[in-house]
Parts: sequence; C-alpha cells; structure tokens
Amino acid sequence: MPGSTDGSTRAMGVLTVGALVVVSAYSVAMGANGWLWFGWVVLGLVTLGMVVTHGT
Repeated sequence: MPGSTDGSTRAMGVLTVGALVVVSAYSVAMGANGWLWFGWVVLGLVTLGMVVTHGT
C-alpha cells in the first residue's frame, strides 16, 4: 500500500532517531566524535533508502 510503512522500516526510523538523540547527548557531554556522526549519517542514509525503496 503506497504511503504506508512496514514494521522493519518503522523500526529503522525509530532506531535512527534514537541514535541521533544518543549521539547528540554524547557530543554535548563528552565532545564531538566524528566517527559517531559518520555512523549516524550512514544509518540515516540506509533508513532513507529503505523508505524510498518501500514506496516503489
């Protein structure tokens, strides 16, 4: 069904948002870590890819 997301895509979205919160909190408390942000960007791109391919 177009416009809907299945459970795995929704879980990836929740994981991505949760990871953003954790990485942001770590950066505030301990200082920025480029590898954490790189990992989050990769996770975000994978999630975006899942959303785009699920829509087709």
